[in-house]
Amino acid sequence: MTTCNSEIKFLNFLHQELELTNADIAVAQRHRQFDNGPLPMLLWQYGLVNLEQLERILDWLDDHH
Repeated sequence: MTTCNSEIKFLNFLHQELELTNADIAVAQRHRQFDNGPLPMLLWQYGLVNLEQLERILDWLDDHH
């Protein structure tokens, strides 16, 4: 499975700006396989980010897509 450049940048944002761990992101990615929901919403639904962080994620995605 390859990871595109934009996905790498997004993961770097999650690590560097929001200080999420690999384990945090992995939890949401595992649930994404079952729910097929957007990663930012899964991060929020599972309590890995708060509403302010979710807004930052959505702003970042809007700026970079």
